[in-house]
Amino acid sequence: MNKYFKEFLHRGMMFSGFGPIIAGIVYFALSKSIVGFSLTGQQVLLAIVSTYLLAFIQAGASVFNQMYHWPLLKSVLCHFSLLYVAYILCYLVNTWIPFDINFILVFTGIFVAIYLVIWLIVYITVKLTSRKLNTKLS
Repeated sequence: MNKYFKEFLHRGMMFSGFGPIIAGIVYFALSKSIVGFSLTGQQVLLAIVSTYLLAFIQAGASVFNQMYHWPLLKSVLCHFSLLYVAYILCYLVNTWIPFDINFILVFTGIFVAIYLVIWLIVYITVKLTSRKLNTKLS
């Protein structure tokens, strides 16, 4: 089995349990802030399973950042694509956003913006840290 696939599975299994915990916290907060908020058993089960899978994919996808033999653009596009598909499917299956092109476009715009901001912060941080370490080694 490919070492990256093994690492994807390993990371996914390590962190996948956090998805349902976060979903539980969000649903708890909603129940305290929205009068009459309630969920069916089916909605709760679907949220648990889908957020588990979402967290699994989110954690596992970080393996793309360690594929140094790939060009940076390929790695980022694979990471972005996998996360986007996972998130949009999770949101649509749970009906957190309606299956409507306008809502999907808004979701996509927000997702792209947040992804780019996070990616740029991480990229700049790694570059600055590398420079500092290289300066100390010189």
